[in-house]
Amino acid sequence: MVIGSGIAGLSYAYKVATHFETYHRKVSITLITKASEDESNTKYAQGGIASVTKTSDTFESHIQDTLVAGDGLCDREIVRMVVTAAPERIQELIAWGSRFDKNEQGEYDLAKEGGHSDHRILHHKDATGNEIERALLEKVMHHPLIHVLNHCFAVDLITQHHLGQKVDRRTPDKKCFGVYLMDRRTHKIHTLLSKITLLATGGGGQVYASTTNPVIATGDGIAMAYRAKATVENVEFIQFHPTALFNPDESPAFLISEAVRGAGAILKNHRGEAFMKKYDARLDLAPRDIVARAIDAEMKKRGRAHVFLDTTPIEESFFKSHFPNIYEKCQSLGINPAKEMIPVVPAAHYLCGGIKVDRNGKTSIHNLYASGECSCTGLHGANRLASNSLSEALVFSHNAFLESIKEIENIDYNEQIPDWNDEGTEIPNEHILVIHAKKEVQELMSAYVGIVRSDERLGRALARLKLIHEETEVLYEKSKLSVAICQLRNLVNMGYLIISAAQARRENIGLHYNIDNIKS
Repeated sequence: MVIGSGIAGLSYAYKVATHFETYHRKVSITLITKASEDESNTKYAQGGIASVTKTSDTFESHIQDTLVAGDGLCDREIVRMVVTAAPERIQELIAWGSRFDKNEQGEYDLAKEGGHSDHRILHHKDATGNEIERALLEKVMHHPLIHVLNHCFAVDLITQHHLGQKVDRRTPDKKCFGVYLMDRRTHKIHTLLSKITLLATGGGGQVYASTTNPVIATGDGIAMAYRAKATVENVEFIQFHPTALFNPDESPAFLISEAVRGAGAILKNHRGEAFMKKYDARLDLAPRDIVARAIDAEMKKRGRAHVFLDTTPIEESFFKSHFPNIYEKCQSLGINPAKEMIPVVPAAHYLCGGIKVDRNGKTSIHNLYASGECSCTGLHGANRLASNSLSEALVFSHNAFLESIKEIENIDYNEQIPDWNDEGTEIPNEHILVIHAKKEVQELMSAYVGIVRSDERLGRALARLKLIHEETEVLYEKSKLSVAICQLRNLVNMGYLIISAAQARRENIGLHYNIDNIKS
């Protein structure tokens, strides 16, 4: 069973299916997605996928760039594994039909993004994720061994807990037997058993009021794994993309790709000053944590709601051909990027931590794997290097595939799983409570647990979140389930995990910046 239809879930499902089809083995692969199959964080990845693909670039250079961005918390062996395996995984993408832009000489038109020492980002215009998603979906949707369940919501992972056994984070030999699944069209809860389950559910950007993540990014996989007593790590490291288009009426926020700065755009304040020289020698292509904090400082210093990205140095024909979606979006708002600066603001973008996995994508629960943004692999450390995440998902899903086809022979179904019990519950008539609680979570996370934090802010956030948690659990226990209630519950869990991890981190490192750590 695969939960999630981004690059991590789709590539894993297709590889497993192709393997068993080749050997004429009977297997059923069920891919679950809570919206339509093409809705995922992958779809919205503009910039591209990072890999060494030209002779003048080196693995050592890419490894070093990743380690520097990760600020000392990366697992060096994992970084080396991902960087060296990425070219072969990307060649598979190309063989499956993904198209990347080439220059007039027929070579890949490689972009450069913040933190990279060379041009190594493969891209398809400014919609790389959408192109990868398109190619993978064509393979998956036409494979006879893969059954796709659209508009189905995974409520909880099934473990020994559901057999009446006491399970905590120290319990040895915890096992995953499948999930309880809600059909969004009928609202019925089904028990879906599996020998192996892969969580590929993406991140949790919707826990913040301003995010580039789609509305589906509510931390479902991480919250389910946490409740199932899996190990979760490094979730305090939230990467805020420095340049989301400032448009308060739009959610999710529209992303202005880092590749635009790579092409020559310059960040400026309301005085028209290029301010990055005050913060880092790498200027506008410094790592994202540095750029986001610099923008945050400029905004607070001048009492402004945004800064500007000056795109006028980029020739208009180049901008239109390389960033057509960004150009069209700006034009729709009356902004001509060739002549006017674009108002931008940082927005929650990527979660560097998640469900702890080993090099094969295995979690601390037997038969449960995780890949993509919901996982914590050791690659990103305290800050993700731009465009490393798609490579990471491909490599870990490949490793999980290799491990799965070995492990599945030794796993039996557990047929004793009880059906979902919702006796005594009723259809809630207080939807306003869910809507308001969700908004409150998002606002307190943005206000208190954002780019710059303090002990006081984190304490206030946790105190209020505990009350929301109690209220949500009462509502959850007495209500017939809805996606809205489940997503609220997951967002509350995500908020708790992020705040707790931030309070425990007593040093400023990477994406975690607490003003009280400076004082101490």
